[in-house]
Amino acid sequence: MTMNLVVLGPPGVGKGTYAKYLAKKYNIPTISVGDLFRNAIKNQTPLGKKIKGIVSSGELVPDELVNELVKNRLDEDDCKNGFILDGYPRTVPQAEAMPSFKNLDLALNFVAPNDVIMERISGRRTCNKCGATYHIKNIKPKVERVCDGCSGDLIQRADEKPDVIKNRLEVYYEKTKPVTDYLQKKILVADINANYNIDEVEKILSQCYAAIDKLN
Repeated sequence: MTMNLVVLGPPGVGKGTYAKYLAKKYNIPTISVGDLFRNAIKNQTPLGKKIKGIVSSGELVPDELVNELVKNRLDEDDCKNGFILDGYPRTVPQAEAMPSFKNLDLALNFVAPNDVIMERISGRRTCNKCGATYHIKNIKPKVERVCDGCSGDLIQRADEKPDVIKNRLEVYYEKTKPVTDYLQKKILVADINANYNIDEVEKILSQCYAAIDKLN
């Protein structure tokens, strides 16, 4: 069974974390548009040079650039049996464009209060070598500011600072939340209560499994 999923919700709600659990369970890849952007920027590709300043400010990358990036990734062989999209579509025009290259079966819409989201993002730290993520309260490294795996430095990304987070949330409610409303008219959209601690992830995943079971 081919299963094309998308995870929705504001930045910092935990979409990427839950998507990885689901990808492992259902043996399909997670396509993080944020990771695609960061790789393009790191490798200084033509697209990466165009979007570097946009991503750092928390603004949205123009739809035509995102559509091209996602289409190319979904055309790769590992997506033939399905995928989980994280970070796309983020605007209604992107949602309108997507059926021209892939159809979606289900959207999992993760929700949590803004204050919870602010705390989650602002406390996140990322290894500058291997990309592993930690949190100053919930997932602490053994040595402060040092990655457990590769001993790289743990840094706060530019798009995870409080003023940028606030802007990202404003952009989400203005431009991205309408995507949920649009998709509800096209496919099954399941609201997932994500207001749980990291050690209660099964309470979140069980809601996802129930929604996916409805596809059978």
